[in-house]
Amino acid sequence: MNKDLIKQRFRRKLNSYNENARIQKQMAEKLISFISHSDTEKKLGNILEIGCGTGLLTELAVNKFSFSGYTAIDIVPECKKFIKNIYSGIEFVTVDIEEYIETTDKAFDLIISNASLQWVENLPDLIKKLTKKLNPNGRLIFSTFGKENFREIYYVLGKTLNYYSTNELQEILSGYLPVIEEEVRVMAFKTPKEVLKHIQSTGVNALSNETWTKKDLIIFEKEYNVFCANHPTLTYNPVYIKIQK
Repeated sequence: MNKDLIKQRFRRKLNSYNENARIQKQMAEKLISFISHSDTEKKLGNILEIGCGTGLLTELAVNKFSFSGYTAIDIVPECKKFIKNIYSGIEFVTVDIEEYIETTDKAFDLIISNASLQWVENLPDLIKKLTKKLNPNGRLIFSTFGKENFREIYYVLGKTLNYYSTNELQEILSGYLPVIEEEVRVMAFKTPKEVLKHIQSTGVNALSNETWTKKDLIIFEKEYNVFCANHPTLTYNPVYIKIQK
């Protein structure tokens, strides 16, 4: 996985992300609803947010919880201005979570992440390390994507991330007694070009740095219309996971 390419693509689209990331915004709202009422009534210690981006989840969390400390991390340094505009007291760190979790000496009452952990190299290993950083009764609550995510793109281009099915996640997390919920959300577009524009505007087109020719675009449009019977769609497959230590 090319982390430099991921950083580059997301950096370019920070200013258009919130306007176009409709599914990710809905996911952030659903993720917050996963957190029990009792947690919102008491003051938490440290909160860690992974892959904070422009702060869709950050803003909800800051308004929902009382806490002693809030650390937000992202590999894109320009995210800092978005996070500080939400709440200046947040500690923002430019770092990859797989590096951060090896070096931090902090423990957390709550670790959250929205639509970002699909980009990590080894999710099972990361979850093991994250749970070790939880205080007793601490919670790890995150959203990612399942096997059906961007299925149209996979059909046409043959490229996808290493998504896990809910059955695979249940097996991976069996020792943690997780709560797992899955959704399928389908967005409709007028043309395949609109699909590409949507993907590019949220920076999630970081699977390849190949430059497309006009011929490539024509082939893409043709095959996309065949797969979608001339009614272009894009499938999102959000998966929500809650683990309590």
